[in-house]
Amino acid sequence: MKVNTESLQFACCSKPFDILGIIPDGKGGATVRCWFPNAVNISLLPWHDTPKKLEIISQLEQVDQNGLFELYLKEYDGELFRYRVAYKDVIHTKLDPYQFSDLRFNDSFFDTCRIYYHQGAHIVQKTIQGKDVHGVRFSIYAPNARAISVVGDFNDWDGRMHPMQSSNDGVWRLFIPDVEVGQGYKYEIKNRHGDVLPLKIDPFAFSVDQFPSFACRVFDHNRYKWHDDNWQNRGPIDYLKEPINIYEVHLGSWNHTDGNPLTYRQLIYQLIPYVKEMGYTHIELMPISEYPFDGSWGYQPVGMFAPTSRYGSPEDFKTFIDACHQEEIGVILDWVPAHFPTDTHGLTELDGSKLYEYEDPRKGWHPDWNSLIYDYGREHVCRFLISNAIYWFEMFHIDGIRVDAVASMLYLDYARQDGEWIPNIDGGNENYEAISFLKRLNETIYLNYPNAMTIAE
Repeated sequence: MKVNTESLQFACCSKPFDILGIIPDGKGGATVRCWFPNAVNISLLPWHDTPKKLEIISQLEQVDQNGLFELYLKEYDGELFRYRVAYKDVIHTKLDPYQFSDLRFNDSFFDTCRIYYHQGAHIVQKTIQGKDVHGVRFSIYAPNARAISVVGDFNDWDGRMHPMQSSNDGVWRLFIPDVEVGQGYKYEIKNRHGDVLPLKIDPFAFSVDQFPSFACRVFDHNRYKWHDDNWQNRGPIDYLKEPINIYEVHLGSWNHTDGNPLTYRQLIYQLIPYVKEMGYTHIELMPISEYPFDGSWGYQPVGMFAPTSRYGSPEDFKTFIDACHQEEIGVILDWVPAHFPTDTHGLTELDGSKLYEYEDPRKGWHPDWNSLIYDYGREHVCRFLISNAIYWFEMFHIDGIRVDAVASMLYLDYARQDGEWIPNIDGGNENYEAISFLKRLNETIYLNYPNAMTIAE
């Protein structure tokens, strides 16, 4: 079969599994086809337990100068392979992601309030055909994109290397073997017209770097072992009757060492003893979700699922919360579901369309903060935000959220003059969609975490 490589060469391929990988011919044979731009020679190797056991089966033919190689096998028994990929000055042994078709569509975006299990970058460790394989499964909801590629440390940030597979539910997916925890990545997205957008961070990224890279980092939540069982097993608590004394703090300015803010781990030994000595029951942290501009103090978040890397890693933040609980101090997070900044690496026009923000600026633009307002009338937006709240409770064991800027969510005329806002269907100024969202938010949190605390600013 003659393959048109133009879509691969220009990173516009939306169905790479249709043309790459191992393609049976229905007669007992198969075509092995792979795509490695700039490669000069590729050999087919058996899939041994270790790539050190190199036993070349055959050479692949370069059928296109841009990087397409293939080999026809008259007899194929379903085995997977490795590739020995030779470039001008280096040789790599690789597992081709397009062999792993069974890892593409094993989830659904719309099935749960915990969609962070399905979206983002997740470590995969599986046994396939009796052999261990590990890597990262990437997925992103971008229904209006024409093409998306994963770019990162593992492919020289080359958008031609790893095109993702589109699907009918608007989610793009790709499992890339041998990607490790800590490696950086982003998404290269082309809009429906084929125009390339600024590189985007993963909306569900668990860790994001600071300026200038803003790279996402692969993180494994399963590695941390908690030690706060006594705190978690306290039994029912009625916070409407229990005494509460909350210490609100911005971690970046609470205390400094040598001119630098304290890290999450340093705060264990300074902030927690101070809070206990002063008689507080809870610490309320100004927004922790990753944000690009220091001056916003976190109230313009971009990485909603990533604790800011200013003070350490996600594991460091877990260690801080764990230490709070061991000292019988609860942790409340300031949480910002009202708006998000226009930074091009964030949610703004994620797939070339207004996917998360309201279309009409009379509802979608916040004049006070020069930011964008979430469209609470869209199901995927509500699920994104609600799952984010649940995420902090589940993955970081927080005890409550203080929801920022609630008034700006409730009222369509907030910070607007006459003629600058759109009334609701009854002619009033209440944002019915935001009200419905807040109800769902509370219902979901208290259903899953009865001892939680939700507070409106």
